[in-house]
Amino acid sequence: MIDRDAPRAGERVLQDMPGTEAGLVFIGHIETPFASRDDCPRQGRADGPVCTLVLDPRFAPALDGIDRFEQLELLYWLHEARRDLLSQSPRSDGRTRGTFSLRSPVRPNPIGTSIVTLVARDAHRVTVRGLDCLNGTPLLDIKPLRCAYSPLAPAKPGV
Repeated sequence: MIDRDAPRAGERVLQDMPGTEAGLVFIGHIETPFASRDDCPRQGRADGPVCTLVLDPRFAPALDGIDRFEQLELLYWLHEARRDLLSQSPRSDGRTRGTFSLRSPVRPNPIGTSIVTLVARDAHRVTVRGLDCLNGTPLLDIKPLRCAYSPLAPAKPGV
């Protein structure tokens, strides 16, 4: 019988797994120049400020090979966001819409995503550009960008 949970040759297992918050493991935090929600841009920009992903040093081996990628996709926990709004009226247009039709940080599970440009890696720190989150935001995951082009859905009549 094959043990599907056994590590494969060359794989490294973290023996001292941190506790979970909301059923997730925060692998580190993000350092940005944005101290308040009012400081944060609505979307990250490729020419935005340099920011740093600071991983728990135990996760440093998980970064091996990341330097081969120009762009990364980040997932992070929007720890200061409300979680109870079903509809929202964005500041930019005042129209009320359902939470799931918006990219607002206010949602039942406030998980943020950003596509960032990799600037550098040093041990357990990764320097990037393109973030739009608060300083100290908990980091959930880092992935190489799957593809640089994602088509938009065609416009629907009457929408």
